[in-house]
Amino acid sequence: MKTLHTDVAVIGAGTAGLGAYRAAKARGKRALLIEGGPYGTTCARVGCMPSKLLIAAAEAAHEAQAAAPFGVHVQGVTVNGREVMDRVKRERDRFVGFVLESVEHIPAEDKLRGYARFVSDTVLRVDDHTEVHAASVVIATGSVPLVPESFKALGERLVVNDDVFYWDDLPRRVAVFGPGVIGLELGQALKRLGVDVRVFGVSGSVGGITDPVVRQHAKKLFQEEFYLDPDARVLDTRRVGDEVQVRYVALDNSERTERFDYALVATGRRPNIAGLDLSNTSLALDDKGIPRYDRLTMQCGELPIFIAGDVNNDVPLLHEAADEGRIAGENAAGFPQVTPGLRRAPLMVVFSDPQIAVAGKSLKQLQAGTFVTGKVDFGNQGRSRVMLRNRGLLHVYAEKATGRFLGAEMVGPRAEHIAHLLAWAAQQQMTLAQMLDMPFYHPVVEEGLRTALRDAYAQLELPQQEQA
Repeated sequence: MKTLHTDVAVIGAGTAGLGAYRAAKARGKRALLIEGGPYGTTCARVGCMPSKLLIAAAEAAHEAQAAAPFGVHVQGVTVNGREVMDRVKRERDRFVGFVLESVEHIPAEDKLRGYARFVSDTVLRVDDHTEVHAASVVIATGSVPLVPESFKALGERLVVNDDVFYWDDLPRRVAVFGPGVIGLELGQALKRLGVDVRVFGVSGSVGGITDPVVRQHAKKLFQEEFYLDPDARVLDTRRVGDEVQVRYVALDNSERTERFDYALVATGRRPNIAGLDLSNTSLALDDKGIPRYDRLTMQCGELPIFIAGDVNNDVPLLHEAADEGRIAGENAAGFPQVTPGLRRAPLMVVFSDPQIAVAGKSLKQLQAGTFVTGKVDFGNQGRSRVMLRNRGLLHVYAEKATGRFLGAEMVGPRAEHIAHLLAWAAQQQMTLAQMLDMPFYHPVVEEGLRTALRDAYAQLELPQQEQA
């Protein structure tokens, strides 16, 4: 067996792993990137980029079909599923190609193919061909779709989001299980592309919204377009020939049995730690078997082991994985000198229509009685109504005693852009007064944000409240 020595061993060549490798190299250290699966990030291969390609096609179809209220009548709109999926795959491969190109520029001596497992805290065995001795290790193995045991009997009629982007054509009917970010985005996109869709949930969740008022508003908006039951009573799912049979209690309390081409299971993802042999390390694990770590340094206890990206089961978003990888790589290179890295204000966007966004702290993270809530309903918001995008609700949260902006949850138009403004405000720890001093053009959707900020400002308990 071959033996290699390095300063930093990085397990996984996804977004976090590549970030960790580059950060360690920038510190002048030897770094080894270990990958057993295909190169190319989750985002590029089966995540954010191919899903947005499918959503873009769905939006084009929807816009053409929904133009009549403007006095614009488009006749004979058809969706060619093969052409849709051909573009999705071609563009997906292009994005993956960019990642592969960056990996190709990494020196051959810094890359090792194979699956790593721990022999001890700083010794790894890669397949059965190489033993790696490292001064420090970064775990960046990502995550894989979580499939509940009850669905596995469906065989190839069960698909996860990874599988969707390898379809050659669109199916006729799909049952989607899980109205979280992935399920909601794909479910609505498929519906707009002509697929008959049912979306089932089990916990009442809709797109990760924690504010019950915003969540209820979102649920009603989506139910106007497609079948959505976030708290479904699914009585039975089974394979019948080449179809999936679902027996469930419908929203009107009637019992129904329907058949679908596929069951798309979007019930979450689990950290990819199986096979790492963490039991051979000194790592302290939580009740889910994930190493305990400091999210500011990415260090696991006091050990020379760091963890970054989806595998740490914290915030499975690309920009977070990139930040975590950089922090982990810098601290792995500098071990035992470890320093906190920059963690940005939370920001999450669901590319549904209307879009969903959470910026800063969510309602669930706030302490009751310490904050005020400002509201705006986009039903009569000027620019939104002009565009016939006047659907949605925004809640902003601010500290009652100081007026400091804390966070927001939203379903509505242009949420991806409004959420960025709010995340920046949260990171700068701005007050409502400071935010209201910023320019608001007319007519823009962001004027709705100003309405919500004014509503919250009027509820503050400041010693001397100035008029905004």
